[in-house]
Amino acid sequence: MEFNTNDYIGFIGVFILLVAFLLNLIGKISKDRLPYIFMNAIGGGLACLASYLIRYIPFVILEGTWMLVSLVALLQYFRKAK
Repeated sequence: MEFNTNDYIGFIGVFILLVAFLLNLIGKISKDRLPYIFMNAIGGGLACLASYLIRYIPFVILEGTWMLVSLVALLQYFRKAK
């Protein structure tokens, strides 16, 4: 099996999402804190980009929505911090 740039982008994005999920499950980071929200936004964005590059629209929609929801949470986080 041969990997290309699209694969690596997708692997990194999914890895970030799964690490955030695992850290939340074991109680190391809270879903309301900046690291978790940021990891979801970055991971979702990378996974969305990889899906776009391979033209797999169902995952573009899924990961794009994941990223947008995370960005909304990021905005809310910074509004609360003020």
